[in-house]
Amino acid sequence: MVTGNRNHRLMSQINVTPLVDVMLVLLIIFMVTAPMMQEGLDVNLPQVEATAISSGDEPLVVTIDRNRKIFLNGRQFRQKELRAKLEAIASGDKSRMVLLRADESVPYGFVAGAMAEIRKAGISKVGMVTEPSGQRQ
Repeated sequence: MVTGNRNHRLMSQINVTPLVDVMLVLLIIFMVTAPMMQEGLDVNLPQVEATAISSGDEPLVVTIDRNRKIFLNGRQFRQKELRAKLEAIASGDKSRMVLLRADESVPYGFVAGAMAEIRKAGISKVGMVTEPSGQRQ
């Protein structure tokens, strides 16, 4: 009986196909989630057709979310606290600009009240932040 004992050697190769598959899946996941990782508060801005303003100094940003919470540059304040904070900022620089970002579901009266507090703090330059028409995310 002849046994066919030929030189059978195991080929030591790494199959890279599963590695490439996993890397492509990870790449797709990161590409999909990266745009969602924007810092900030989630507000639905109203859409208007207007040109963007150019800003020389970094403006203060007052944000009102859909729950009527007020934020100044990301920190939450009550309406009266906001006025005191803005007065302290405005005392050093009367030319500061405040941009007001309000969710479109917030009633006009509440937004007008926030604008009044900004004006009472001594800041006369107030701008409303909106989204260009047709660019809803």
